[in-house]
Amino acid sequence: MLKFIAYSSVIAYSVSTILAVWQLHHRTLSRRPLSFAWLAAVLHTLYIGLLCEQQNGFNFNILNVASLNVLGVVLILLLTAITKPVEKLGLFLFPLAAIILTVNVSINTTPHLLPIHTEGMVLHILTSILAFSLLTIAAVQAVLLAIQEYQLKQHPPSRFSLLLPSLLTMETLLFQLITAGVGALTLSLGTGFLFLHNLFAQHLAHKTILSLLAWIIFCAILVGRQRYGWRGRIAVNWILAGFLLLLLSYFGSKFVLELILSKA
Repeated sequence: MLKFIAYSSVIAYSVSTILAVWQLHHRTLSRRPLSFAWLAAVLHTLYIGLLCEQQNGFNFNILNVASLNVLGVVLILLLTAITKPVEKLGLFLFPLAAIILTVNVSINTTPHLLPIHTEGMVLHILTSILAFSLLTIAAVQAVLLAIQEYQLKQHPPSRFSLLLPSLLTMETLLFQLITAGVGALTLSLGTGFLFLHNLFAQHLAHKTILSLLAWIIFCAILVGRQRYGWRGRIAVNWILAGFLLLLLSYFGSKFVLELILSKA
């Protein structure tokens, strides 16, 4: 039953991606890709919920964490798309969600159950997922902005760049996402310091340090934007650097410990 739900979600993600590509090719617009993406996200949520019930808690191995985080990214994207022109990011994020969920279902990894006894711990986990989701979308938006800026200089501009909102709209949305992401990351770090013991212990030190470095970079980007008008390539490079640090913080050690050293 679990696998059926998961693979149904993968199919819905795939259909959403195919429809989005078809629309791009034919220069049409509709909400159908987002409708299938919503179906995929609901099924993905159901899969994770039933998995937690089956395991008497959430298994925090790398594939489950990746699946949970990519679900957060998709949900934030879909909610944002209600009022903001971010649906084109689904071309990158929906197939990524399908791939991660497929791998999650197909590969067994070492169980890593964590007891969650306090509301503070739940708040820390939720704000961490929210921060990662917002800043992931911001990173994809930054790449998309860089591609659009490059292609608009070509003659003639590509079909893809012409279907996107204006550069000003894309850039404004990018910094709105970063501002929201920094707020969520601040809450995540704050709840971590408040509710987690030994945040700088050996198994958590690298996560804490990398997250703090990412937070500093994203804050510097916002300050640079406000005071010095950072934009274009400079902003994109720093955004991707900050996101890389955040990605290493969330998944670096898990990848080494669970997928490399466990196979040695």
